[in-house]
Amino acid sequence: MIAIHMSSNKEDSKVIIALDYSNKKDTLNLVSKLDKSLCNLKVGYELFLSEGQSLIKELHKREFKIFLDLKLHDIPNTVKRAINVICDYGIWMTNVHVLGGKEMLASAKQVVKKESPETKLIGVTILTSLNDDLLKPLGFSNSVEETVYNFADLCHEAGLDGIVCSAGEAIHIRKKFLDNFLIVTPGIRLKNDTADDQKRVVTPVQAKNNGVSYIVVGRPVTMSSDPLSILKKINNEFNE
Repeated sequence: MIAIHMSSNKEDSKVIIALDYSNKKDTLNLVSKLDKSLCNLKVGYELFLSEGQSLIKELHKREFKIFLDLKLHDIPNTVKRAINVICDYGIWMTNVHVLGGKEMLASAKQVVKKESPETKLIGVTILTSLNDDLLKPLGFSNSVEETVYNFADLCHEAGLDGIVCSAGEAIHIRKKFLDNFLIVTPGIRLKNDTADDQKRVVTPVQAKNNGVSYIVVGRPVTMSSDPLSILKKINNEFNE
């Protein structure tokens, strides 16, 4: 396979736009309205399964950094092989699910360190669509917050670059791990937005104040009639 070199923005944007589409046409229609200096892009399951590596190449041509959000969760050897392929894509950031265990986390990081040292590997903790009531039937006795804190410790011990969690948990984690440990937060909404299926949501300002490194924004931008204007507003709020 031929490696794709990751693009590099002049300044490291702290906003990641979730490309919640199923096809290249709709994706590129939105991307054409965005400013690469104001955001990075997140490609998730649906879009990657539909368009694959060719879309990654196209987005790199447009000089965007890509967060490939596949939440890998399998036995260590299977995840190692998958991460090895991802490293060849020139991805800026990717993730694994902490529930795969410390051995899986550490082995995935070893591959990244060897094959693509510039790629950030982060661990998914508890999805922002879950709260305490929804977590208990899954067999967790601890609260969401306690579980996230434990998972953050595990990721740090395994050498990962950071975690995905809500901004509510970020403030505690930031105090413990300082600035070199990345905290990536989805569930970002502007002040008057409806929370929809996200249970643990915050505004860009709240996320920044809680020590979040990067915020992931989807619907507020992708469903807007003026996505660039909303993107600028989010950047202003997060950077103020």
